[in-house]
Amino acid sequence: MKKITLLAAAALVATTISAQQKIKVNESSERIGGGSNNALVTTIYQATPDEIEKELKSLMRDYNAKVSSQDGGWFGDNAVIKAMGNNTVDMYAKWEKVKDGETKVIIAFDLGGAFMSSSKHGDQFRIAKDIVENFANKTTKEAMAGLVKAEEKKFDKLNDQQKDLEKDKKNLEDDIVNYKQKIDDYNAKIKKAEDDIKANGKSQEDKKKEIEAQQKVLEAAKDKQKAIN
Repeated sequence: MKKITLLAAAALVATTISAQQKIKVNESSERIGGGSNNALVTTIYQATPDEIEKELKSLMRDYNAKVSSQDGGWFGDNAVIKAMGNNTVDMYAKWEKVKDGETKVIIAFDLGGAFMSSSKHGDQFRIAKDIVENFANKTTKEAMAGLVKAEEKKFDKLNDQQKDLEKDKKNLEDDIVNYKQKIDDYNAKIKKAEDDIKANGKSQEDKKKEIEAQQKVLEAAKDKQKAIN
């Protein structure tokens, strides 16, 4: 049963990894930044929501934004994204777990009165899309590296357990050989003791006959002694 469970777990991990698709970033209207606004949406795999929350905060701080919580997500005030120009940008980020190992991430960029869109801010939008895509790729790869490392530890532990089992089996086999040798020795000793008992019995019978004969000799000597006046 344990072997089947381990095989099933390995198959699940393999399926999870193979099912991952190339990171995609889509543009859509989302509930973020105090209303329904244009945003970029992507999916991050394997990283936990807590890990993603931490990484999003770090991303905003990379652009010198003042980060605070807002509407269940992060608000990055006055981010400086030099590739977009000299004006500061307000960033909004939210995340929601879709299922184990898959989290939806929403990031919106407020250029100052207008949320960024591909139709109105082509060049800036492409930069923002690259930022989101690179972030999703980096976070997913780091999470996958952590997953692989964890699975490697499990794999190494199982190998160590297998080696221990093999060692135990070898020790048990050696014990059996030793026990059999001892049994053979004991059997030989028992056989010798049995033979010695038989020999001892024969010796006792012979000795009793000698004693009886000697008793007769002794009695005869005593009789002669008594006959002397």
